[in-house]
Amino acid sequence: NNNASTPHQPRQSTIPPFNEEEGLSGAKFGRSRAVVSGRSAALRLRVVPLAESVHKAFQEKKLHDTEGGNIAVDDDLAKNVRNLAKALGFEVTDSEVEDVFNQLLDCLASVGTNGNALMQTPNLKSGTTVFGLEANENGEVYIPPADSDKGFAENVPDYDEQEETASGKIEYEKLSMCLKDYRHAQKMKENCIRNQSLDEEATNVWKKMSGSAVAGFQLALRAGPLCEEPLRNVLVVLEGVEIAMKPKSDSGTEYKPAKTLSSGMIVSSLRSGIRCALLTRPARLMEGYLRLTLNATLAGLGALYSVLSKRRGKVLDDSMVDGTDLLAITALIPQAEAFGLAPELFAKTSGEVTAPEMTFSHWERLDVDPFWIPTTEEEREDYGELQTAGDSSTGMDNTALTYIRQVRERKGLKVDSSRT
Repeated sequence: NNNASTPHQPRQSTIPPFNEEEGLSGAKFGRSRAVVSGRSAALRLRVVPLAESVHKAFQEKKLHDTEGGNIAVDDDLAKNVRNLAKALGFEVTDSEVEDVFNQLLDCLASVGTNGNALMQTPNLKSGTTVFGLEANENGEVYIPPADSDKGFAENVPDYDEQEETASGKIEYEKLSMCLKDYRHAQKMKENCIRNQSLDEEATNVWKKMSGSAVAGFQLALRAGPLCEEPLRNVLVVLEGVEIAMKPKSDSGTEYKPAKTLSSGMIVSSLRSGIRCALLTRPARLMEGYLRLTLNATLAGLGALYSVLSKRRGKVLDDSMVDGTDLLAITALIPQAEAFGLAPELFAKTSGEVTAPEMTFSHWERLDVDPFWIPTTEEEREDYGELQTAGDSSTGMDNTALTYIRQVRERKGLKVDSSRT
């Protein structure tokens, strides 16, 4: 059932307002096919999590601190580097972690802020997964039918004869096969009967346009699809390109893009593709924490702890202030829960605490799936059946979903609970 959410298809990609994202039909499992405006080209990309330690190493372009003779690589960092390389299809079986890291560095296109990065696969850099196609009279790449299971070639059933001979369909399927078996992509492409000059010209066009990909990457990660807030710890990987080409003259040996490809078109399509790919992966919110310092008497301590606990606060330290009967309290509290904290503290403790002083501390992942619903029999017994008020309500007190709704409502965006 294509309309039902499965373990491989996160709910946010099937419910309003998130399923209204343009181009979502071309995304699946964190991969996306972003078609450029005018359908003159299509970009293949994927999004994967990026560990903070790996991002820091990318920024410094080294795995370890060589000062003071310390050249050992942290075990967690080495594990994260290897896991990332495996996810991207690198051969890491017997390789030293330094060699693996250098391979990743060679593919880096941009290291952004907030723990994000942009990368091109080796196959894309070498032109193996750049396919030029002789455009039809419309100068367009192949667009799969809407009912072809998210638009991926390996899932497309048999269509009528006209569909089988559609312009660009062969290149579309060959590129899908190369991305599926990326380690043998070069050999697979060599075995295909291809117009070499067509692919070479397409590769040259892509190399001229690839700089625009960085701008599209930065624009997409500046505002994510859930809350339109900056994204953190995301790696965007560009995997392949299809470009519709036409002969420069009647000789047919030299080619040029069938339609004008501008930088803005690449930026816009890449932004859309990244947002769609993100919607087909499980999502988590990152919340800011404030460091809270205040003084309290012993009489007000119980009420203070109660208020902080209700707001998901964590007390780090409570010690007596020398020469007084006051306690110095240091705590952490989520920024979203800090609104109206001081008045509540004064009311609940009858003025037995001082006004809290709050400073920003750090970012922390809120490890709650905003779109989780009870599915197994045990979960339904514990949490109840899915309520259908609105069209994505879980019927439970989901902190992450509450935050998403509050932020979207404050920004004037469509909110799922208000839709029917």
